Amino acid sequence: MLTGEPVVAILTLKTSNRKTGNMAQVWIIASGDLNPVELSQAKLDSSICGNCPHKQSSGGACYVNIGQAPLAVYKAYKRGRYPAFVASEHGHYLTGRKLRLGAYGDPAAVPFDVMNDLTKLALGHTGYTHQAANIGFDSRYASICMVSADTPKQAAKYQKLGAKTFRVALAGDSLADNEVECLADSEGLTCNDCGLCDGTKSNVAITVHGSRSKRFTSKLINLTEVA
Repeated sequence: MLTGEPVVAILTLKTSNRKTGNMAQVWIIASGDLNPVELSQAKLDSSICGNCPHKQSSGGACYVNIGQAPLAVYKAYKRGRYPAFVASEHGHYLTGRKLRLGAYGDPAAVPFDVMNDLTKLALGHTGYTHQAANIGFDSRYASICMVSADTPKQAAKYQKLGAKTFRVALAGDSLADNEVECLADSEGLTCNDCGLCDGTKSNVAITVHGSRSKRFTSKLINLTEVA
């Protein structure tokens, strides 16, 4: 949906991710001949990452280790390990469970109805999109995903459009009056236990994290604290 190039959304049911907890995970992978590492190195990952300023192909701060889980999911897909999803046959795997949209890749790369139908099968979900400024963005995604923001000004802009925002902040940044700190940071909750980031509940901010966090610099955001 972002570039017209083919992608595949893959649902996995097990995870060792301690931050998210025991959520089912959706991975958005380019379905061509280049694996995720090769795609990033060739700077051809716009089909799954769109215009996200944090994608590693642009030298950004994305925390995902592409050479681990995304690469393994891609290889399993190419080996034919994943059957095509049929709600009547596979929907029960989501019963009573929460779902993470976009363990890798941006949910908005996939037709809205695909992701929306999955959320209806699950007990709850989380999702984040960095594509609000993309010309191909389906605005309905703001009803099921947090809209990612990199500055307080950007967050305020998207909030005026009716979106709930997820803002990455530098250590020492202040929360806006209408933001809450990510409860994984403030209270040690998993995403599975929290559930704020479904696009409807609250504006959330989190301190930049991950092995590439130093790349989240003043090139993207104003370093002064916000009131």
